[in-house]
Amino acid sequence: MADVEKQQEQARVDDVITKIKSTETSLEAKIAEAKTDEKRINDNFYNDVRLNVGSYESMMDTALSIRQQQQMLNERNNSWRHSAQQLDVLQRLEKTPYFARIDFKEDKAKAAETIYIGLSSFTDGNDHFLIYDWRAPISSIYYDGNLGRVTYQTPDGEQAVDIELKRQFLIADGKIETMFDTQETIGDQMLMEVLGERADTKMKSIVTTIQREQNKIIRDTTARLLFVQGAAGSGKTSAIMQRVAYLLYRYRGNLSSSQVIMFSPNQLFNDYVSNVLPELGEQNMVQLTYYQYAARRIPSLKVEDLFTQFEKNETAIDKRINQLKGSLAFFKATQAYAKGLGKTGMRFRDIKLRNEVFIDHERIAKTYYKYNANYRLGNRLNATKEELLKYFGHRVDSEMKAKWVSEFIQNLDDEGMRKWYGNHPRNFENGDKEFRFLARRVVTSAFDSVRRGVVRNHFLNIKAQYIDFLRQVPQYINLQQFNLTEEDWQLSVNQVLAQLRQKQITSADVTPYLYLYDLMTGKHGDRDIRYMFIDEIQDYTPYQLSFLKFSFPNARFTLLGDLNQAIFTQESSHSLLKELATMFTPEETHVVQLTQSYRSTQQITDFTKAILHNGEAVNAFDRQGELPNVVLAQSEAKLLSVVQQQLALNTQAKRVTAIITKTLPESQALYEQLHAQGEKVTLIRSENQRLAAGTIIVPSYLAKGLEFDAIIAWQVTAANYGADDERQLLYTIASRAMHRLTILAQGELSPLLADVPTTAYALKQLD
Repeated sequence: MADVEKQQEQARVDDVITKIKSTETSLEAKIAEAKTDEKRINDNFYNDVRLNVGSYESMMDTALSIRQQQQMLNERNNSWRHSAQQLDVLQRLEKTPYFARIDFKEDKAKAAETIYIGLSSFTDGNDHFLIYDWRAPISSIYYDGNLGRVTYQTPDGEQAVDIELKRQFLIADGKIETMFDTQETIGDQMLMEVLGERADTKMKSIVTTIQREQNKIIRDTTARLLFVQGAAGSGKTSAIMQRVAYLLYRYRGNLSSSQVIMFSPNQLFNDYVSNVLPELGEQNMVQLTYYQYAARRIPSLKVEDLFTQFEKNETAIDKRINQLKGSLAFFKATQAYAKGLGKTGMRFRDIKLRNEVFIDHERIAKTYYKYNANYRLGNRLNATKEELLKYFGHRVDSEMKAKWVSEFIQNLDDEGMRKWYGNHPRNFENGDKEFRFLARRVVTSAFDSVRRGVVRNHFLNIKAQYIDFLRQVPQYINLQQFNLTEEDWQLSVNQVLAQLRQKQITSADVTPYLYLYDLMTGKHGDRDIRYMFIDEIQDYTPYQLSFLKFSFPNARFTLLGDLNQAIFTQESSHSLLKELATMFTPEETHVVQLTQSYRSTQQITDFTKAILHNGEAVNAFDRQGELPNVVLAQSEAKLLSVVQQQLALNTQAKRVTAIITKTLPESQALYEQLHAQGEKVTLIRSENQRLAAGTIIVPSYLAKGLEFDAIIAWQVTAANYGADDERQLLYTIASRAMHRLTILAQGELSPLLADVPTTAYALKQLD
């Protein structure tokens, strides 16, 4: 009976693929026609445009003619690009049309209805759905319900149905490899098949294996703040990528990918997830790291990068100061300080022209503080700029009479005259008016750097203002609460001042610096962004999150991370939820916890979670594998030999390996040694590289969010991982492994592994 059913299902697959291929042929013809039209319009662009610049009316006619041609070009371009996008989706469907079948019966219906679910919808010529998009409302019953009575949300409200059959398929190149019926939401057999696959340099879509809790995350449309705490390998990042795809589908026409931003841990990770949305037929959203965002805002300063942030040696006092600068108390202190600037204390700098003072800072200050005390900082600044621009205009008027201006105009040749006239008609009443017109243009151009300086707020001395704020922080915050003295604090301010003079700024200072500038200038943030996604939230401070909420006031926030993996913010990561509760109301906040880890085998998951003390809950998925290997040796040469042996075993088993070191210098040294031995390895030096196929060597702070078949953790020694605040870092490294984990140490093993049961790993000691 099973064989008969499989034959029937294969016959349907074949029929659907035939219809998909037919639609592909039609689309290819449509694309070719649109491209031909576009080329024809381009080739004949100036023949079809009425060029006439004899009068103002004829110039307008020419402009309209060009605009019409441009619109036609845009229409053809959009037409073939849209068709190309559809074709790309169909080509994916051709290989794997769908992955599930649901038979269900609606109330009062005489017979059950059958639907098939895939990556995208597909209809025949009669608009009959052969495949339903996984994001369609009806498709949620596949993810949420077992057999029997199930409810799901539709645009018209809640709908109830009875599920009679739930069938899952693994289809490759149009052939059904496996199919099975299940009572569960996603059967373990399907999960086992998918989780047993090899790692890749690109993250794959998980629409075939979305779990009930993940589906809750994906389809949530009511939360202002959706907080997802997910264990390593729980599929939180994958679920978030599907959530973006779902929202773009759900709000098609009202939401574009440019209105969605995702802050990622590093650029390497951005590359890793870059294929997920295109696979689902959607354009990629805006993706950047917080460092990139900050660096773009202040191009005049060098913002501390990931490498420097991780590799620098911080004292206990440095850590406490950074904790203070990342706190909500510091955020409120910035607001309080800025509020006081309405009365006094704003720092200004002279506006100069060719190294001479054009408008001095005292004049600017006098102008700024002549307005009513009720003026907001932004309004006060705008009024000041208006006054300064009026003064600029007066200076232009007086400078027009200068001797150099008349000499400059008299010496202009025909080409020079054309440049200064521009498109302005030359019908002046007399020579005096013509001269004044040219003189104004010449002087305005000569003074343009001053005008731009006023418009762009260059007269604000933000560096001096930030230092002034830091000096005054003890007036707003009790330093003793952070176990700091006044001397500790003022010494740190001196360090910040020295860095600013070198045109550098640390990651701890960049956010308060930006926020203070925004308060001074009355900025209200980017109101076009509708959805904000922040991955690895445990490495953000409450200050940064408050600043992002201020910077994107209309956005709904989805925050995801694993509090067990806080590398940069160990002190504050576990109070993060408490801090977030003060930023969003409880009614707007939904918290989802994903405790099931799917990435690793049970043996690896059991090992990694034993590293933690009082960590968030982690449950291993019942996928069996080898015990992690812990190898101790007295010489680095012997450890290198172990690495080579392990790489050979992994390659034989077709497992992709990442060797993770603690620091970049360690990665570079290990790469040189292995390369000299003839091993084919790729060194990941910076986050701007792409993940290469084959074995890679990567420093720990660039491995976040990634996964590999096999992990070799290099030099997990007491010297390298001795401090308790490195426990989460070691957990992060080990939890990247899907199938094999090897821990190597020369000499004494890290004490952070002391509480891992000896039954959880295989120990090997070399002479």
